Amino acid sequence: MTTSTVVFDPFSDDFFNSPYDTYRRMRDEAPVYYSEKYDFYALTRHADVSAAMKDHVTYSSARGIDLQMVRSNDPVPPLMIMMDPPDHRRMRSLVNKVFTPRAIERQRQTVVTQIDRFLGAVDPENFDVVQDFSALFPVEVITEMLGVPVELRQKVRLLLDKQLAREYGKVEMPEEGIAAGIETGMMYYEVIQEHRANPQDDMITDLINVELDRDGEMTKLDDIEITGFASLLGGAGAETVTKLVGNAIVTFADHPDQWEMMRNDRSLIPNAVEELLRWEAPAQYLVRYSTRDIALHDNIIPANNPVLLCLGSANRDERAFANADSFDITRGRTEAQNLGLGYGIHSCLGAALARMECVIALDKLLDFMPRFEVDRDRLTRVAMTNVVGWHHAPVRVLR
Repeated sequence: MTTSTVVFDPFSDDFFNSPYDTYRRMRDEAPVYYSEKYDFYALTRHADVSAAMKDHVTYSSARGIDLQMVRSNDPVPPLMIMMDPPDHRRMRSLVNKVFTPRAIERQRQTVVTQIDRFLGAVDPENFDVVQDFSALFPVEVITEMLGVPVELRQKVRLLLDKQLAREYGKVEMPEEGIAAGIETGMMYYEVIQEHRANPQDDMITDLINVELDRDGEMTKLDDIEITGFASLLGGAGAETVTKLVGNAIVTFADHPDQWEMMRNDRSLIPNAVEELLRWEAPAQYLVRYSTRDIALHDNIIPANNPVLLCLGSANRDERAFANADSFDITRGRTEAQNLGLGYGIHSCLGAALARMECVIALDKLLDFMPRFEVDRDRLTRVAMTNVVGWHHAPVRVLR
């Protein structure tokens, strides 16, 4: 193993606040990084991360999606993101039809309505972009698609935040997070029972009715499997856009010229979303485990070890992107694969919906606050497993 003095701790201030200098050193000094403290390996170069994301045989998801799960080797829930093919392929095919371009486009008015609802309720001079806006509307969109009752929709978000939260220096989910996970499962279970008794035009009813070919036998999903789908879709649909919009506003506060450029040319918004995903994607790494010894960069990753695939580092790799540490909403999209919403078989199922929500949100914010400044003294980051983003992002609107 190549020796290096760089230290990468995904449960530290350095990670939660801005890991990009550490990533750069890892790419240069330790492209195959080993953490003695947490006993994991990490890949940070774009070529290595993107190749690993396409190689589910070598880098498996079947032991779970976070470091605690993979290290424990305990049985994992029947969630699609914790499966390798062929099980993953069968499960993903069930929900692919819900996220077709036509199906996503049908959600456009819902997205507009929810964004207008929450943006219309904020103080027009001072508000918290995250707590008053971006934390609120995405969960309404995805839970409406699922069929969650109106009175439970924001609860989904609050419970998810508790499940993702991590204490500094600790891999394990806090007791509050474990309790929130149990409460989420019970909530969805009750919703499923209501939908079994009273079918509706939503995703949960579709999942109840669908049949799955399991080794030649057509069977329906059980309540645990449907709960897993709902938890996964509800969580990802709420969290990604919340963090991405919050990150966007703080980033544009650092680059007001590009906010103005985008305000004058709204056709730049979709490309700006891609650059935001490259610049500071909400999900900074994925966890896999090695199924065999892996020889890479004169190092060996032994079999049966956790491997962190650092998407956030790969998207800042100067080997893949010109001027990788410069934020540029006019950047061309042909340099390298943007890994901000995943890649390969586990790419984000709702990527098109997330992009649409962000495009609409930025368009509305450009009108609502043509000029603004961030109250940097009150900016606070989240401390969550694999997630980088803002908990509070207060702004003052300049008229």
